[in-house]
Amino acid sequence: MTRLGRRARLGIAAACVLLAGLAVHAFADGPVGGFAGDALYAALIAVLFAWLAPLAARWVAPVVALAFCWAIEFLQLTPVPQAIESRIPGSSFVLGSTFQWIDLAAYAVGVAVVALVSRPAAGSSPGEPTTPSGDAPAARPREGTPRR
Repeated sequence: MTRLGRRARLGIAAACVLLAGLAVHAFADGPVGGFAGDALYAALIAVLFAWLAPLAARWVAPVVALAFCWAIEFLQLTPVPQAIESRIPGSSFVLGSTFQWIDLAAYAVGVAVVALVSRPAAGSSPGEPTTPSGDAPAARPREGTPRR
């Protein structure tokens, strides 16, 4: 079995998060469904940012996604989303319509899950493959005076 590249894994993760979000939208109502949907929305944004910048440090995508989601939520305190919705039908699915403080917490939970799941394996360096000899002693430095 071949190893999938980071972008392929992120694409699969994005598809899974999207399917989970659609399932929550279809089957979960009320505050729990709304919270889960918002958390999944933020998680999807984080995964998509990671897909767009696969070489960035693993903490960048969740931080950028959280800032993006919070910016959209605070934008709902202005008339801008309604003005955009009047010109571009369906834009409210992305921009929302009503500011709610609990959404800020849901976004934080969603990106926190992505940040925890995307952490490299214990004992590995970011960007380097994990090997069975990961706990082997490091190579000894050469002795003597270095040449110029």
